[in-house]
Amino acid sequence: MKKHNGMRPHDVAVLLKIAAKGRQAWRMKDLAQELGISASEISESLHRSSLAGLLAGDKRDLRRLALLEFLRSGLRYVFPQQPGALVRGMPTAYSAPPLSQRIAGAEACVWPYAQGQARGQAVEPLHPRAPEAAAQDSAYYELLALADAIRLGKVRERSLAFEILQERIEHG
Repeated sequence: MKKHNGMRPHDVAVLLKIAAKGRQAWRMKDLAQELGISASEISESLHRSSLAGLLAGDKRDLRRLALLEFLRSGLRYVFPQQPGALVRGMPTAYSAPPLSQRIAGAEACVWPYAQGQARGQAVEPLHPRAPEAAAQDSAYYELLALADAIRLGKVRERSLAFEILQERIEHG
């Protein structure tokens, strides 16, 4: 196992995938396949998350309250994001459900993605394969988009995104 040098953006993507599964059992090889991340990187990610206190010591049980605390207070500082150039892609942040139904008039934000149907300002996803994984799992897509709203939104968007994230993760 490699030395722990802090969390990486894709660690948050892995934790959100576990949260999207709710109380459903999961295996590392399934996470690897669904996220397009190697099994060894999933293992290392789970190790880092366990050391950070976001997973229980057995690396199986998500510490939901700790994850929510990190998402609310640390995500935008540790993995900040600024919208970039106009590109074609998949909507994220307040441009994607569920926030797109509640926030109107904001400049569209998208993950650059060749199969995307929307145009907007580019936002780097937490993991390069996030758009493909999100296209296969709507619950996961919404959690990633809400996390992006926290990473780059203004106070109102961040607050609303966290409120929805909290409800979905706590009651997942």
